[in-house]
Amino acid sequence: MTGRSGTEVPNITIRVLALAALSLLLLGAGATLRPLVDPRDDDPGPAASVAVLSDVEVGFVQDMAAHHQQALQMTVRLPPDVDPAVAALADRIDAAQRLELGTLLGWLTLTGSPPINPDPMWWHSPTHAHGAHLQGGADHQVDGARMPGMATLAELDALSAAHGRDAEILFLQLMTRHHDGGVAMARAADLLLDDGPVKRIARAMMQEQSKESGLMTLMLAERDAVPAG
Repeated sequence: MTGRSGTEVPNITIRVLALAALSLLLLGAGATLRPLVDPRDDDPGPAASVAVLSDVEVGFVQDMAAHHQQALQMTVRLPPDVDPAVAALADRIDAAQRLELGTLLGWLTLTGSPPINPDPMWWHSPTHAHGAHLQGGADHQVDGARMPGMATLAELDALSAAHGRDAEILFLQLMTRHHDGGVAMARAADLLLDDGPVKRIARAMMQEQSKESGLMTLMLAERDAVPAG
């Protein structure tokens, strides 16, 4: 390999530069994770590097991950014969929620928490014991009845079967309701949490999904339709 002057660049120089770049990358990643990781250096053993989240934070992250996963199911089920504006919105929602889902699942991995909440939405009323104030846990896994804004399996199947304008309206209705439910969950977490990365991502979700919900309401009006109840 030669430099701009035509002289050969030693391999050792290339290796040093590569290691320096890798060090900067790892330093940046560490700075990103630092607010989530227990900073105690005097605590030996694996526990010293385990991420620290409260039970409420873990519950919210688990439920929002499940919420995002269903939003991705909706974007995948949208047929290709819809208005390009609706398709573009679906692609934007898909990209944003995939990125957020990766963050949420990464936090659960760092905390050693399961990706699925065995008692969905318990954290919404943290003064109650898990399962003491909610019933029908199995129903949540089927129809999402216990999580605000979730579509039923029948609604998802209807979206898969729809085409053209009908698919546009149904997608916008389901996603608007889904976003409104996600905003409600994020607002509840924001009120319960004092500070930290989970509170910050909840606020970001509130802002972005509120904007998208408003846009979808306008798109429904253009099609002489209204958001689903």
